Amino acid sequence: MSRIETPDVFQAESFTDAEAAVNRLEELYVEATTFICSRFMEVLRSGAPGHRIRAFYPEVRLTTTSYTHVDTRLSFGHVSVPGTYATTVTRPDLFRNYLIQQIGLLIRHHGQPVTIGPSKTPIPVHFAVATRPDITVPQEGATKFTLRDIFDVPDLATTSDDIVNGTYAPADGIWPLSLFTAQRVDYSLARLSHYTATDAAHFQNHVLFTNYQFYVSEFESYARDMLADPDSGYCSFVATGNAEITDPEAPIELPLKLPQMPTYHLKRPDGNGITLVNIGIGPSNAKTATDHIAVLRPHAWLMVGHCAGLRNTQALGDYVLAHAYLREDHVLDDDLPVWTPIPALAEVQIALEQAVAEVTELSGYELKRVMRTGTVATIDNRNWELRDQSGPVQRLSQSRAIALDMESATIAANGYRFRVPYGTLLCVSDKPLHGELKLPGMASEFYTTQVARHLRIGIRAMERLRTMPLERLHSRKLRSFDETAFL
Repeated sequence: MSRIETPDVFQAESFTDAEAAVNRLEELYVEATTFICSRFMEVLRSGAPGHRIRAFYPEVRLTTTSYTHVDTRLSFGHVSVPGTYATTVTRPDLFRNYLIQQIGLLIRHHGQPVTIGPSKTPIPVHFAVATRPDITVPQEGATKFTLRDIFDVPDLATTSDDIVNGTYAPADGIWPLSLFTAQRVDYSLARLSHYTATDAAHFQNHVLFTNYQFYVSEFESYARDMLADPDSGYCSFVATGNAEITDPEAPIELPLKLPQMPTYHLKRPDGNGITLVNIGIGPSNAKTATDHIAVLRPHAWLMVGHCAGLRNTQALGDYVLAHAYLREDHVLDDDLPVWTPIPALAEVQIALEQAVAEVTELSGYELKRVMRTGTVATIDNRNWELRDQSGPVQRLSQSRAIALDMESATIAANGYRFRVPYGTLLCVSDKPLHGELKLPGMASEFYTTQVARHLRIGIRAMERLRTMPLERLHSRKLRSFDETAFL
């Protein structure tokens, strides 16, 4: 089976207009995926053709020979040294605004055109049919032919996080323009659909994570209030299962079985609305969610969940603004060493503190009555209280920790790793070191009085961040030595 059937060969073209370049990316992608889908359906009907069938992701490429001096305040939109840079692209329709912005910055900063053409990376058949609900790929053995003998299948060699983790070494001398290859993006788009039961197109640029379903009903209530206000700027609300409403009084039909991470979207036409993800409990869930949402290149994500207060001076319902993290979650140790500092981002910290002040109507020294700033410890053992306390308590005291949970440090560390601005505002729901355990009676009263206010604070912080220019929000603190040009 030496012959390979491909679409008509397209020559690479140069563009100095970003919108035209993205239009070409869309044409190439549609051509390639349409070819794979049509040939796949034909093979299912007629059997194996006796040769391979293949189409390729489109590619953006930039070559520069100059050490162009750009505005050194910018953390993205340029390359640092001369050379050739490229990235494969998937779903240019979904990433259209993002691609126009990033390609436009490259053209403007370097005074060079970008080249658009087919890459050398095949599109796996599973990803090619992902946008076609009428087509499914049979399980291995369900057909009379071996699928991978005819079509390309997902390849872990091009779906790794080597670029993100700083371990990527190009064999051909071509450096990456983006943090993610097209296959890595396609992989996460498929996972997002599975874990959240909502299409990636609904995700907004500002993402709130929580560890309790109680926040969902409050988010829906807030969303209905916004839809009832014609001046709010929000246009629709999407619940898990892709149930979308524009009428604030409309009912929502949820799926009979909720996904692992129920997700809800309060949308704006420009994508700058708010997404709420209930990741549940545990660092593994937190890593899974952020691993996949990161490919959508959100402008910020925040953790607004519950925590154990570690200080006797704290009360149930107090807020904790994390400015440092003690990482004992272990799920990111192989990707981001524990000695890596996770800095607090001033822009996010200020937005969160201002939001707390606005919602609680407290300010200055009075704000300290309900909020403490300090280290949040994240662990992977939910029942840590049952262990010998001498060791854990000593470490918590030495680290100056003021709160403990199972998700915040993971979300912040993955934000750092993926160059997504992050922050944490927690609410004290129990004080296990001081005899106040999270018990059913206490929990119900606490949730009734505190959840709504806490969620409004997170939403207000996001609304503040939304008004901030991207060049300020996307801090240089998140960028490495040899950084990709794309956000």
